[in-house]
Amino acid sequence: MEKKVVVVCGAVGFLGLLSAALAFAAEATRVKAGDVQAPQPGQCSYPKSPALLLGLTSAIALMMAQAVINTVAGCICCSRNPHPSDKNWTVALISFILSWVAFIISFLLLLTGAALNDQRGQESMYFGGYCYVVKPGVFSGGAVLSLASVALGIVYYVALSSSKSVRPMGGQDGVVMVGQPVVVPPQSTQPVFVHEDTYNRQQFP
Repeated sequence: MEKKVVVVCGAVGFLGLLSAALAFAAEATRVKAGDVQAPQPGQCSYPKSPALLLGLTSAIALMMAQAVINTVAGCICCSRNPHPSDKNWTVALISFILSWVAFIISFLLLLTGAALNDQRGQESMYFGGYCYVVKPGVFSGGAVLSLASVALGIVYYVALSSSKSVRPMGGQDGVVMVGQPVVVPPQSTQPVFVHEDTYNRQQFP
């Protein structure tokens, strides 16, 4: 494996682990239902929580990881597969699609959880007289999907790099020509002398 591939995978993997760790930390420090008080009718009192900052930082780290892997590897949709039978290219395409699906869902979960934790001090109750908090599992789901997105992105990059490194061994349309080598003797450039008795001599009158 090339040194560039190892460095890129290491950097993206670090950002993915950082994003997941921050998301799990946000899940642990999120505002829970027992933390919200109602000092007076129609009012909700929310405590301060670092879940907002943790959730936003986790989303930024995930976005950076996705940007790095797609910038280095390039968009697979912008180029056609030169070798339809290449399994690495097929794996790269599937991983590319699944990585983006996991990234979008995880990014939305992290932003939604962070936005719902952006409530400090006293807030008015919503319709129905309820104080809303983030449901359990929002940040955790974002953390798991962020790991899945980064892992699929690394698989996509490695498979695409392996597909690009494969070259056809001659022939047309990627067909390998197999045969026995034939050694052609070098042509001599020295003059050839012919004996005078080689040809029948005939004297014309």
